[in-house]
Amino acid sequence: MTSSIELPTIRLAKRLSEDLPCSRREAELYIEGGWVTVDGELVEEAGARVTDKQQVVLLPNATLDEMPPVTILLHKPAGINAGVGSDGKPALSCLKPEQIYVPENVQESAATRFLKRHLIGLKLTNPLETMASGLVVMTQDFRVVRKLVDDARLVEQEFVVEVSGQIAPNGLALLNHGLNFNGKPLSPIKVSWQNETRLRFALKDPKPGLLAHMCEQVGLQVVAIKRLRIGRMSMGALPVGQWRYLQGYERF
Repeated sequence: MTSSIELPTIRLAKRLSEDLPCSRREAELYIEGGWVTVDGELVEEAGARVTDKQQVVLLPNATLDEMPPVTILLHKPAGINAGVGSDGKPALSCLKPEQIYVPENVQESAATRFLKRHLIGLKLTNPLETMASGLVVMTQDFRVVRKLVDDARLVEQEFVVEVSGQIAPNGLALLNHGLNFNGKPLSPIKVSWQNETRLRFALKDPKPGLLAHMCEQVGLQVVAIKRLRIGRMSMGALPVGQWRYLQGYERF
């Protein structure tokens, strides 16, 4: 009867610091920054255990620079929860590495590399009803939070709303200005027809349920809602269910 012999292991950070050589702290930073593979597989945990026989490689262009916070743009499908109520799977469940979208105008090498740490501490900036689809932003960057959350009343959002029913006389004018919400008059809003069943809304800091309420007030029923834009950032060609990183040159 044969028994397998377990090989002794050491912490990955210790192994890397001896192989390079470098300090233990520098080794931890390389690993946490996603610059180290073990037998060809990316490992981000400095405390991972490795044997002497395993191949530990520091990737080209590895740097000890602090990893910048990321901002993620998601094309949320209808049925996914994005901060309104408790129904549906959370938007975070859509952020899988195989669902990353790289725009044609962005070189793949320039797109942020996916790391597990990118999913830690994400804040969803602008809630969206579960039944709605469209652009959702999640970020680790306090500057984006300040822009989209703290100053939300200054940031315009754009929606397309599919409706059914017959609009009331003067209904479009009322949608633009003249309706109330939660007992308070609404500020002027830019609303226009895109076609016979689709309305475009452009407004700042919309509260959950506002668009459906407005449509109901003029005799329309909402069939579907899609958010196309937040500030200067459009969803563009981002496919439904996929996500991408905000690039360094992009601004809200």
